[in-house]
Amino acid sequence: MTDNYKKRAIGEHQLQPESLMMGYGYDPRLSEGSIKCPNFQTSTFVFESAEQGKHFFDVASGRIQLEEGQQAGLVYSRFNNPTIEIAENRIALWDGAQDCLITGSGMSAISTVLLALSQPGDVIVYSEPIYGGTDSLINGILAQMNIQAVGFISSEGTEGLAQALNKASQLGNISVVMVETPDNPTNNLIDIAQCRQLIDTFTGQSTGKQTARPVLAVDNTMLGPLWQQPLEHGADLCLYSLTKYVGGHSDLIGGSCSGDKALISKIRKVRNSIGTTMDSHTAWLILRSLETLKIRMQAATSGAKEVVEFLRAHEQVTRIDYPGLLTPDEPQYQVYQKQCKGAGSTFSFEVKGGEPAAFKALNRLKLVKLAVSLGGTESLAQHPAAMTHSGVPKERRESIGITEGLIRISVGIEEPQDIIADLAQALA
Repeated sequence: MTDNYKKRAIGEHQLQPESLMMGYGYDPRLSEGSIKCPNFQTSTFVFESAEQGKHFFDVASGRIQLEEGQQAGLVYSRFNNPTIEIAENRIALWDGAQDCLITGSGMSAISTVLLALSQPGDVIVYSEPIYGGTDSLINGILAQMNIQAVGFISSEGTEGLAQALNKASQLGNISVVMVETPDNPTNNLIDIAQCRQLIDTFTGQSTGKQTARPVLAVDNTMLGPLWQQPLEHGADLCLYSLTKYVGGHSDLIGGSCSGDKALISKIRKVRNSIGTTMDSHTAWLILRSLETLKIRMQAATSGAKEVVEFLRAHEQVTRIDYPGLLTPDEPQYQVYQKQCKGAGSTFSFEVKGGEPAAFKALNRLKLVKLAVSLGGTESLAQHPAAMTHSGVPKERRESIGITEGLIRISVGIEEPQDIIADLAQALA
C-alpha cells in the first residue's frame, strides 16, 4: 500500500474524517483499479515462503513487535484481513485513536475487553442503567468466573462513582470502570473527564488490593462518533455497537473498540484467540456505511428535535429523557455543553398508564417499526422494561428510571412530520 492512501492532509490543510471515509487506507492499484475496497472474502492467505509464514505468525501472536510504520503480514482472517483492517483504520480516525479493532457484535467487543483486562478476583465498576446485555454479562457470566461487579447510578455522577470505587476496592483489584454515556435508555450523562480525574486520584491514594489504575472504558453507542468523542475527554477505550449508528441500515451486527496501540494490542490478542473477530463481508458493509455516517446522523438528529417538541406538548407524555432538553439550572447541562456536540436521535419518553398504555401505543404504530435496536435509517420503538432491559430485576429497573410506562424511540431519517403523525394517532 502506498503512503499516499494514508494521507490525512493536503499540504497544511487537515482533512476531516467524513472526507477520509471515501478512501483512507485503500490503494485501488492493488485491486485492479476498483474505486471501492473489495470484500476480501477469504479464510486464509498464501505465504511466499515458509520463513515468511513463520515471521507473520510470530507477529500475529505477539512474539515479535513491529517497528513504527510496519504492518503485520496477512495470516488468517480470524487474525487479520485487508477489508477488516481498513475498516478499523477508518473508525480510529473518527475516534481520534491510535488503533481500533472490530468484532462480530457490540457485546463481543465489550466481552473481549472485559475478559482481556480482568482476571478472577478482580472487580468491575459500572454505571447504571447500562445496556441489558452488558448488565447480564457483568452480573451473570463474569460473576461465574469470580469477577465481581459494583454498580453506581448514572444520575449520581462522579459522587456515585467515588462511592462505588471505595466499595469495590474492599472486594479486590478494580480492573475496569465501564460507563455508558448517555446511558441506555434514560440518557443520563456522565462527565468523562471527571471520571478520569477521580480514577487517577483514587489509584494514587489506594493501597492493598489495587495493583494498577483501572481502565476507563466508555460505551459511546448512543452519540458516537459524530456527537461525542470520549478519548478526547480522558477515556482509555471507546466502544461501539456498530450495529447502530455506524452500520446505520439495520442489516449488520458488529462492534468496535478504539484506544492507544498498547491497550488495543492486548485486547486484539484475546480477540484473535477466542474468535470474536468480525467477518469480512460485514466489515465491507461497515466501509459502505462510514461514507454516509455524518449525513445520516445529522438528518436523524434534526428529525428527533421535531419529534421531541411534539411529545413535550402531548398530554399523555409525563417525561422525556433527551439531552437536548437540559436547561442551565440542571446539573448535567454543563456536562452536555462541554462533552457533547449534539443530542442524537434516540431517547425515551414515559406515558400515563404504565405498561398497558405503553403497549397500546406501540401496537398502534404504523410507520415507526416496533423493534429493538437503534440508529438505523428507519424509526424504531420498543419497551425497555419488557424487552432490552427485561433481564434487569424489576426493583433495580425502577430505581434507575426504567418504568413500566417508558418507551424508547430511535428516530430515523423519514420525514419528521410523518413520524409525528404516526405517534399522534398511536397516542390518541
